[in-house]
Amino acid sequence: MFDPNVIKKDFPQLTRLINGKPIVYLDSTATSLKPRQVIDKENEYYTKYTANVFRGIYTTSEEATAEYEKSRELTAAFIGAVSADEIVFTRNTSESINLVAYSYILNSFNPGDRVVTTIMEHHSNFVPWQQLGKRRNISVDIWYTDEKGTLDLSALEKLVTPKTRLVALTAASNVLGTITPVTQIVKMVKKINPKCLVLIDAAQAAPHMPVDVGAWGADFVAFSSHKMLGPTGIGVLWARPELLEEMTPFNYGGDMISEVHVDKTVFKKPPHKFEAGTPHIAGVIGFGAAVQYLSALGMDNIRIHEKELTKYAITKLEAVSGLSFMGPKDPLVRGGVFACTMKEAHPHDIAQLLNEDNIFIRAGNHCAMPLHEHYGVSSTARASCYIYTTREDIDAFVAGLLKVQKTFS
Repeated sequence: MFDPNVIKKDFPQLTRLINGKPIVYLDSTATSLKPRQVIDKENEYYTKYTANVFRGIYTTSEEATAEYEKSRELTAAFIGAVSADEIVFTRNTSESINLVAYSYILNSFNPGDRVVTTIMEHHSNFVPWQQLGKRRNISVDIWYTDEKGTLDLSALEKLVTPKTRLVALTAASNVLGTITPVTQIVKMVKKINPKCLVLIDAAQAAPHMPVDVGAWGADFVAFSSHKMLGPTGIGVLWARPELLEEMTPFNYGGDMISEVHVDKTVFKKPPHKFEAGTPHIAGVIGFGAAVQYLSALGMDNIRIHEKELTKYAITKLEAVSGLSFMGPKDPLVRGGVFACTMKEAHPHDIAQLLNEDNIFIRAGNHCAMPLHEHYGVSSTARASCYIYTTREDIDAFVAGLLKVQKTFS
C-alpha cells in the first residue's frame, strides 16, 4: 500500500527538527529529497569500491564499472528504452538538451529552418533554441498556452511547417503543473511533417508518472536524477540510436575515444562517445538506487497519489480568498505544482514567512520568465508535492498562507 507517512521514514531530512519544529518540504519541483537507500548506495561506492570506471583491470574498478553500467540498464528499463546504449549520462537536463543543440542541431540545421517550442518551457528548453536561432538564423516559433494553462493542439497545424525541423516541449510544466499529451502531440507533428524531430523535456514527468519513450514516439527525451530522488549532477539523454550515431560529441577527453593518432581521432560508439572524462561515478550509482526505489513504489501508484493530493490541494487553495494559482484545475491533466499569487503579499514575503514555520516553498519565476510575462505576473510562490507529501503538509501550507494574509491585512 502506498503510504506517504511510511515513505517519509526513508528520508533522513524529514526527521530533522529546526528550532524544535519538523520540516514541511514543498519544493520537490526544484529538487527532491533523498531516501536513505540512495545515500547508502552512493556511500557504498566511496567506502567499498572507489576507483575509476572502464579503465582498470583490478577488482574494485571492475565493481565500480559494473555498478555504473547497471544504473544505465536500470534507467533504460525505467523509461522503456530498447537498449542501455540509448542512455547518455550528462550533468543535468540542461546539459542533455544542450547536447542535442550542439551535437546535432548546430551541425545539421540551416538558415531558414524553424524550431517550435512552448511558452511554458523551463529556460533550459527555451534559451538553447533562442540562442541557436541567432547563431544560425533559425526561426523560433512559440506555442502559447491559453488562460487555463493548456495548449490548443489545433495550433500545431499552423505552427509546424515543411521548414520546421524540431518541436521541443515539456512533458509537464514546472509552474502550471500542466501535463502535455506527449504521444498525441508527437503523432500530430509527425503527420504534419514526418521529417520533424521532437524533443521532450521530461524533468518534471519522469519523477511523477510512467514514462515510455517507445509509446511517446519522440526522438529525444531529457531528464534529471536530482528531481527523482537521486544525486545532483546527473542527467539523462535518451535518443533514437540512429540519431546518436549521427551526432558528434561537443566534449572531448578521456574514455570517449577509441583511438588517437597525430592526424585523426576515432571516437567510441554511443553512449560512451558523449561521456568525456571521469564521470560522476558515485552519482550515477546512486541514481540507479533511486530508479530502483521508484520502481518498487510503482510509477502508476505515484501518479495516483499525486492526483489525489492535487485534488485535495486545489479544494483547499480555492477556499483561500485573494489567492490565485496558475494552471488547469483538473487534477487529471496537472501535477502537484501550485504557483500562487496573493493580493496582500509579494511571493518572496510569502516564502519568508512560511519559512518561519519550517514550511519550505520556492518564490520567483522558476526559470520560466517568458511564461510569467505571458500571464502578466513577475513572480509566484510555488509549492510542489512528491511521494512523501501528505494532506497534513497541504494543510500546513494553507494555514501558513492564512497566517501571511493576516500579517499583511
